[in-house]
Amino acid sequence: MEKKNIEANYIISARKQFEYYQALGSKTFDQLSDEDLFKKDHSDGNSIAIVVNHMWGNMRSRWTDFLTADGEKEWRQRDQEFEDLIQSREELLTKWEEGWNCLYSALDSVNEDNFSTPVYIRNQAHTIVDAVNRQLCHYAYHVGQIVLMGKQYQGSDWQSLSIPKGQSKAFNAEKFSRGKHGGHFTDDIK
Repeated sequence: MEKKNIEANYIISARKQFEYYQALGSKTFDQLSDEDLFKKDHSDGNSIAIVVNHMWGNMRSRWTDFLTADGEKEWRQRDQEFEDLIQSREELLTKWEEGWNCLYSALDSVNEDNFSTPVYIRNQAHTIVDAVNRQLCHYAYHVGQIVLMGKQYQGSDWQSLSIPKGQSKAFNAEKFSRGKHGGHFTDDIK
């Protein structure tokens, strides 16, 4: 496989992974009340809204001018990202979408001509692969927090986002009945 195909395939794969985690978060929000989005387990804890605000701030900083400016922007107010700034579900969903759209626009700007461009985060050079992987892991971590909080808040009313407990055998039987190329992993998100 040619190098440019590997590079293009990497960006396509990374985007699919980001879309998967965005969908997990969105499906969690859909199950929660407004109160749940702002609930904290203790006074020092983060609510789902605070986690979203942090992700939004991080995404805007890291992905704005992705190939031309340091990912830690001077205008970023990271410490304020962990304050109760989001005041409504609508604001939370707007910031959620804005952050992801910023990310996708940056990924769409990567091509074979600029794939070797170093990406700086806090004055440290990264390859595009390293920079993307760094953020993919960071966002997966935070989406995991969101899903865990959502599951705890919903209790027995929680609707599984993957294979429901006790249904692995039926799930696998359905997947294998499709043949070898029966779909993409994101098809499994309900």
